[in-house]
Amino acid sequence: MTTLNSGFGSRFGLEYAPNSFLVRMGKREMLVCRDFRKRYYAVNPLIECGTGIEPGYVEVLLMRRWLLILSKAH
Repeated sequence: MTTLNSGFGSRFGLEYAPNSFLVRMGKREMLVCRDFRKRYYAVNPLIECGTGIEPGYVEVLLMRRWLLILSKAH
């Protein structure tokens, strides 16, 4: 099995995320995984957008379960 070298470093903790996959579209990357982090605020039940941990990242939380992380490809 081969893995892609992605720009999503260990700061996201995604090495522990189950069932994740990475899609590369030109200069952009989109990582889709189940959200396993504890949220200490009220989350919108349908869609929640926010900045990522690092500059240039956007996180979209869908239905409190699926996390999409958008970034530039490295």
